[in-house]
Amino acid sequence: MSAPQNFHVVSSPAHFQDLLSQDLNRISLINFWAPWAAPCAQMNEVVLELSRKYSELLVLQVEAEEQQDITESFEVEAVPSFIILRGHTLLGRISGADASGLTTSIAAALRPASSVQPKSYSNAQPAPPDTETPAQLEERIKDLMTKERVMLFMKGVPDAPRCGFSRKTVGILRDHGVPFGSFDILSDESVRQGMKVINNWPTFPQLIVNGEFVGGLDIIQEMIENGEFDEIVVGKAH
Repeated sequence: MSAPQNFHVVSSPAHFQDLLSQDLNRISLINFWAPWAAPCAQMNEVVLELSRKYSELLVLQVEAEEQQDITESFEVEAVPSFIILRGHTLLGRISGADASGLTTSIAAALRPASSVQPKSYSNAQPAPPDTETPAQLEERIKDLMTKERVMLFMKGVPDAPRCGFSRKTVGILRDHGVPFGSFDILSDESVRQGMKVINNWPTFPQLIVNGEFVGGLDIIQEMIENGEFDEIVVGKAH
């Protein structure tokens, strides 16, 4: 069955803006996906079904790594991710393969305009009052950093990474036979922000060996080229 007329594969930022600007009162669903992320395959089917069910919904498929300008403009850091708009107004943001949450959010957004208020959606329950002190957080992070001799702080988990850099780093470690533990920084915002400070490194993934920060993907690739990876990472891993 072919895709319905309201379903569009975005080919460029100009194409994206043209589609969005045709009707600024229309509800749009933007699906940020990647072909290598298994959860995206399931969610792509959900999105296609939503486009068939709701002909008034504008559905835009954005391959996250192919359309980086669009991805960055919405601050999307992991796939699958979904943005719900009315014109250019953000109504909702959903991260992860939450078919039920996405379906419910679209149904709510398509109700009469008077009942729709800009809102962010999350699978998580409201966070309890933050009682963790900076010192306690640092201690917890350092404990995580030494759980295994090689630890990868990444987006997602090794068998289901949620960003291309994390996927590539997992591939490198596995290709070199390096046993490693991992931590999904998307699951804990405190750890995510704390790692940036402790290691003075703003992005993920972050590779830790024997409790010490080694680097991100670019540094890992440089280490492979100059031979340091086998000495520092592979050597210390066994």
